[in-house]
Amino acid sequence: MRHAPIPADLFIANRQRLAAMLDPRSLAVVVANDQLATNADGSVSYVPNSDLFYLTGVEQEETILVLFPQAADERNREILFVREPIEYLKIWEGHKLSKDEAKSLTGITTIKWLSEFPVAFRSLMIEAQNVYLNANEHGRAHVEHDNADTRFAHKTQAAFPLHTYRRLAPLLHKLRVRKSQQEIDLLQKAVDITAAGFDRLLKFVKPGVWENEVEAELAHEYTRNRARFAYNAIIASGGNANVLHYNSNDQQCKDGDVLLMDVAANYANYAADLTRTIPINGRFTARQRKVYDAVLRVMRQSIAGATVGKMHRQWQNESRAMMNQELLQLGLITQEQVDKHTEDEPACKKYFMHGLGHVLGIDVHDVGPMWEPFAPGWVLTVEPGIYIPDEGFGVRLENNIVVTESGPIDLTGNIPVEAEEIEQIMNKGR
Repeated sequence: MRHAPIPADLFIANRQRLAAMLDPRSLAVVVANDQLATNADGSVSYVPNSDLFYLTGVEQEETILVLFPQAADERNREILFVREPIEYLKIWEGHKLSKDEAKSLTGITTIKWLSEFPVAFRSLMIEAQNVYLNANEHGRAHVEHDNADTRFAHKTQAAFPLHTYRRLAPLLHKLRVRKSQQEIDLLQKAVDITAAGFDRLLKFVKPGVWENEVEAELAHEYTRNRARFAYNAIIASGGNANVLHYNSNDQQCKDGDVLLMDVAANYANYAADLTRTIPINGRFTARQRKVYDAVLRVMRQSIAGATVGKMHRQWQNESRAMMNQELLQLGLITQEQVDKHTEDEPACKKYFMHGLGHVLGIDVHDVGPMWEPFAPGWVLTVEPGIYIPDEGFGVRLENNIVVTESGPIDLTGNIPVEAEEIEQIMNKGR
């Protein structure tokens, strides 16, 4: 693993919380993600299963976790199956977890080799009544092909058709959305590395540099801090900023334009999510500054409005009402349009067409019951924007906050966002 070791008590506590939610005589199974192929004999860099990591800290392929809190033999209440680190794997793929390493990493006492799984699992299934199986149930996921979760579910249900099967994902969503202090600390580490990258960019960006050069500066900063990109970097200069998921990053940054950067680090599988928009030459034009300040006001007010008990939908609607007034002052919409505003057809939609924010954690767009009110421990992004293709620029700002009983805590609060501070840093020493 690239990151520093994480104390096993985080994963022990996560498993205990899940075990307490299972019905009597139930076992739950979580399997590792597939190693995905690209072309020829290539494969993409391995992406650990988020739920498996949340419960064990394991990032190794072909791993299976079985939880059976009421198993008669207490040794069977938590079992981790991992690949046996034979010499062939060591030569071709590198280090694999030993049993002692797996115990230390996860806090699980019973570690077995993957080859032992079929016999051991049959024995456990005979004892169990209910079986919790996992799936990707994120609201925006499009699972069109078989994956490790679906194959395991189909195989298990075919072999043991008389058991009662239940969905594990809703339980994990409830758990994962409320971050412990250890998780918040890991998120803060990701944010701090992201901050170092942004500071580097403020001193680097100037007319004539290329978007891909900006990306390279971030790659250097993240990698040297034992992190990686949390998602595909968006480095969008000029009119490219109006493409919400712009990933080409192949244009030259021009004098007089702004540069929208939606880029952040992932540390220990916990993701930050930051957006900043800066003037390429170090000075906003008057029009850019007015739009920038409008977005900043909406972000500030929306951060303050992320309170315990509020529904995500209500929070979103409040931001749209704020944005309507800002767009009205900017001359982008009319009072007549504001008067016709509805939840389904907001007046601001042409210039602010995306959501205000999402939950954040192991996944950038993390899992959570978004139909439930905000609760302490929720981590949210706050990312309003105004996009004006006709004027050749767009502005988006994004911070990461923790919802608490005493009000939101801004994890990104130390990252420059005020226009004056950004200009000051960019122009220092020029």
